[in-house]
Amino acid sequence: MAEATARAEGRDVIESWDLPITKGLQECSHQFARLDHEIELQPILDRLAGAHQLDLATEETDQRLPLVAVGLRVALARSFTIIDPKLVNPSTADWQRAFALFDLLL
Repeated sequence: MAEATARAEGRDVIESWDLPITKGLQECSHQFARLDHEIELQPILDRLAGAHQLDLATEETDQRLPLVAVGLRVALARSFTIIDPKLVNPSTADWQRAFALFDLLL
């Protein structure tokens, strides 16, 4: 979507504002950032930094992608408690339902 937005605006590069970040995803990213201050999760971001680069992205956009990725992971984790508030250990069926929701929305 970010690439389509950039091209629609006549640009060959993806800027950070082209990323389709919803309010909920932004809140999940901030939740991760707060958690990072408590338990030092920066190594996870460092590992993700090289794995999620876009060919047409600016450096600023590439730097934001790891935070977007962990925001999606936090959102996925939170979706389990929305689907079933009593769920402790998600089964394969629980994962399939959660992924089906994300496939529908993303």
